[in-house]
Amino acid sequence: MKQHSRRSFLKKAGIGTTGILAASAFPAIVPASVFGKNAPSNRIHIGQIGFGRIARSHDLPEILKNDIAHVMAVADVDRKRAGLGKEWIEAQYAKKTGKANYVTVKTYEDYHDLLASREIDAVIISTPDHWHAQPAMEAALAGKHIYLQKPTSLTIKEGRQMSDAVRKSGVVFQLGSQQRSANPWPQFKRTCELVRNGRIGELKKVYVGLPGDPPGGSLERMPVPANLDYDFWLGSTPDVYYTLDRVHSQTNLDDRPGWLRCEQFGAGMITGWGSHHIDIAHWGMGTELTGPVEIEGTASFPTSGLWNVHGDFKVTARYANGVVMEMGGDNPNGVKFEGTEGWIFVSRGNVGVTASDPSATAGSKEENKAFYASDQKILGSVIGQNEIHLYDSPEQHRNWLESIRDKKESISPAEVAHRSCSACLVAHTAMKLQRKLRWNPEKEEFVNDAEANATLSRPQRGKYGTDQVKV
Repeated sequence: MKQHSRRSFLKKAGIGTTGILAASAFPAIVPASVFGKNAPSNRIHIGQIGFGRIARSHDLPEILKNDIAHVMAVADVDRKRAGLGKEWIEAQYAKKTGKANYVTVKTYEDYHDLLASREIDAVIISTPDHWHAQPAMEAALAGKHIYLQKPTSLTIKEGRQMSDAVRKSGVVFQLGSQQRSANPWPQFKRTCELVRNGRIGELKKVYVGLPGDPPGGSLERMPVPANLDYDFWLGSTPDVYYTLDRVHSQTNLDDRPGWLRCEQFGAGMITGWGSHHIDIAHWGMGTELTGPVEIEGTASFPTSGLWNVHGDFKVTARYANGVVMEMGGDNPNGVKFEGTEGWIFVSRGNVGVTASDPSATAGSKEENKAFYASDQKILGSVIGQNEIHLYDSPEQHRNWLESIRDKKESISPAEVAHRSCSACLVAHTAMKLQRKLRWNPEKEEFVNDAEANATLSRPQRGKYGTDQVKV
């Protein structure tokens, strides 16, 4: 990793070391009035941070569908991946425009250099989970709009720091919680509107179906590939030896990376897919800016091999409004809202974002449907003009771009995103401690429980981590 002092990064970004954003620190955001036929100078100039499976298969393809976006840079601590990103983006533009040299994409090994570029208006952060909160905070500090892959953070403390930084900066933030948007899954918003408008009576219980991860992973010590800045990749997490199954494939961008199954870098499926489904549960419950008040759980964890995130689990959470949420693999993958007058189940069906995503597997054909209810008439109910109508978004990435253009809040802003993730992390603590816990969502701490509160943050290594970012 190149050596960058905090002061030099702020100077390049045009920001004082006091952390207060000056007007000159913001990139020249193009007002909606000049967005006409999308001349390159009028577009939103985007830098891609992290070029792996989710960037190539989901984030960039969706962004490139929008003519107001102009992707012009890619950063990755793996130089091979940065180079592949450059080639892929340039090839997509050549295909789209018929011009072989339509764009020349810059590459960076250190994303701080990308953030310091005055050419960049916005960034997409498609990095491993332990590299979400810090670059998002630094992007906000540099005045860059942010599209962040879920989950928002490795810990609740990081998530709070990130949300506060975004709020203070005023940039547009969007979480990759695409189940909120109409394309490709309009059934989620529809379900939440039906629930919020009482079509199943008084909401009593929510069932969230989430799988676990299997054990495995090779413990073999290997030499670090010459193209990978491994110390930078580890970031704020402990210094451990390199092995392929701990990081990502060196030959196939589409492989599910090993870091997803290592607790050093994330919590496993509870935040991986939990950030999607618990977000929808919160949307339907009307609890987007809070969290549970009581939670308990059990889980199995591997006792051998490299991969050590949770396997099968069951967590029960109670919210202040009396609604109980049950999470675990015994439920079909999706969200079921149960009220006094019926229920609605919603999922993606058998479709995921990437080929390695889990699908709604369950025992019956009925449970594999994406949208069904105790009485099918519920699904066709008309939402009246004076009833609750939730935020309407065509597609998550497009909504982000339009929010930047129109200077409005996105459908998945930072605080809502943080609350979805924090509920997952509280559940993870319950899984680890396997006893009932009380949670204060206003103070964001466990009640009179030092052992549980010790999980709210992690030690951060050396020069890395959110604690190094002064907002």
